[in-house]
Amino acid sequence: MKVSEMMTRNVRLASPDQTIRDAATVMAEQDIGSLPVGDNDRLVGMITDRDIVVRAIAKGRGADTHVRDVMTEDIKYCYDDEDADRITRDMADLHLRRLPVINRDKRLVGIVSLANVTRIGDGKAAETVLQGVAQPH
Repeated sequence: MKVSEMMTRNVRLASPDQTIRDAATVMAEQDIGSLPVGDNDRLVGMITDRDIVVRAIAKGRGADTHVRDVMTEDIKYCYDDEDADRITRDMADLHLRRLPVINRDKRLVGIVSLANVTRIGDGKAAETVLQGVAQPH
């Protein structure tokens, strides 16, 4: 199976110039915990609900803080034509719950998450990822 067969499509993007309030609102509306961050058609980071709490709120920053100030810049990603089994092993090894998915033109086309892995019905792959992300880093 390829990543494109298991990923979530139609992913919402945040802009580095948006506020964390805007990002949190989208996360709440979509019932998701993260948003890829795009700037000028390039994937430049990820912002998670945890980033907002730990990097902003816990440090006394307000809701008008820009996404760029709290996002994770060094992000990992995968390609849509890669083997899903390999990607699930990579997610476990890297302790990642989600990975942005890009095509070979470097355009964001989706996201693959622990939930996607569990939905495909491969219990071994789901167990591998879950064990990897559950380990303390």
